[in-house]
Amino acid sequence: MKKRKIIIAITGASGSIYAKLLFDKFLKLKNQIEDIGIVFSKNAKEIWEYELENKLYNDYPFKQYDVNDFYAPFASGSAQYDTMIICPCSMGTLGRIANGTSDDLITRTADVILKEKQKLILIPREIPYNLIHIKNMETITLAGGIICPATPSFYSKPKNIEDVVSTVINRVLDLADLEVDYKRWGK
Repeated sequence: MKKRKIIIAITGASGSIYAKLLFDKFLKLKNQIEDIGIVFSKNAKEIWEYELENKLYNDYPFKQYDVNDFYAPFASGSAQYDTMIICPCSMGTLGRIANGTSDDLITRTADVILKEKQKLILIPREIPYNLIHIKNMETITLAGGIICPATPSFYSKPKNIEDVVSTVINRVLDLADLEVDYKRWGK
């Protein structure tokens, strides 16, 4: 199996627990990964600290890139990163991607992933959606991206908040074509 090159972007949308559990899962999948690059939006770390009451984002062994670092390897298609996951994805970031506005490393990388026909997975954590959100999600879907809302499932009978959040994160990893063990419907 070919090892994967993945970018994870964290925006300032509420839902930092999704990013934390995604990082935790990637630690367990290291045999499937060649490289992971991390990009936080300008306020994502502040939201993480508020919601999770820690700065554990600094404790993970993944290389972090500044949101304005256009010299990051994945800012170019020639670096051959195959997957980008934006978790959680703010509607502002989603809108900029849908409209081709590459004003930071997150939106530039999403543009690169789409133009290279690689896998872009966005996890919006917003309710309700307005028509602009829906049209932007449609545009990204038509361009080849995957919209995977942070909508948990309950057929696995989750026992705590981490179990609930993991139902979304496991699905995201499955969409990213990574081998992950989780309870599927009907099994």
